[in-house]
Amino acid sequence: MNGSPRWPVRAASLLAALGLWHLVTAADLRLWLRFDRFPGPLDVLEEFRRQVEHAQFWQDVAQSLTRILTGFFLAALLGIVFGVLTARSDWAGDLLQPLFEVARPIPAIALVPVAILLFPANEQGIVFITFAAAFFPVLVSTRHAVKALPVVWEDAVRTLGGGRWRVLAQVVLPGVLPGVFGGLSIGMGVAWICVISAEMISGEFGVGYRTWQAYTIVDYPGVLVGMATIGLLGWLTSSLVELVGRRLTRWLPRGERA
Repeated sequence: MNGSPRWPVRAASLLAALGLWHLVTAADLRLWLRFDRFPGPLDVLEEFRRQVEHAQFWQDVAQSLTRILTGFFLAALLGIVFGVLTARSDWAGDLLQPLFEVARPIPAIALVPVAILLFPANEQGIVFITFAAAFFPVLVSTRHAVKALPVVWEDAVRTLGGGRWRVLAQVVLPGVLPGVFGGLSIGMGVAWICVISAEMISGEFGVGYRTWQAYTIVDYPGVLVGMATIGLLGWLTSSLVELVGRRLTRWLPRGERA
């Protein structure tokens, strides 16, 4: 399919999934899965239309986006800094790496009790959980990208008289961009999972909170609207990260771009 437009195939895939969803719910199909009480796509579309006409929907979207972008920005900044530091400095690696490796396997959502104890407001705790979710993918991908850089690149700059900061600016940072953006893309997806879970547990506003509230009152079309909204927001933010990555790595061969 090289050279041919790919969007018709992608659109057809989505339409086929929607059509199958409509058929199994309209037929009240009950095999291994029960679709007799499952809302159909038309019910969800009608509920979505109703929600977008109210300011509450957009307030929840804005609240979730604010939380995700704040936590993700902090995770991206600190993840890159500490990833480069621990990969380039043996002293920093020996000091910090054991702490990171002990904390990394802990699911970010398991930090909800810690966030409640540490932060005076739920908002700060949710941002902290989002930060923790995105930090480690960025840290690990950056560290591995730095260690994978060819030594000859650094030797070439030093041979021409370049010092440590020139090596960092002209070799390390440009060279790790593809790996960094791979970690950023993964971190964005994990951050969405955790921010929605945190909103369900301790939030007062946000898409996750509203989705859980719909579940508690047995509003299943509302639940699916929340799920669809989460999916769309996650797709848009991840696509934005990948777009920025492609723009910043245009100088690389096509197969090596972020």
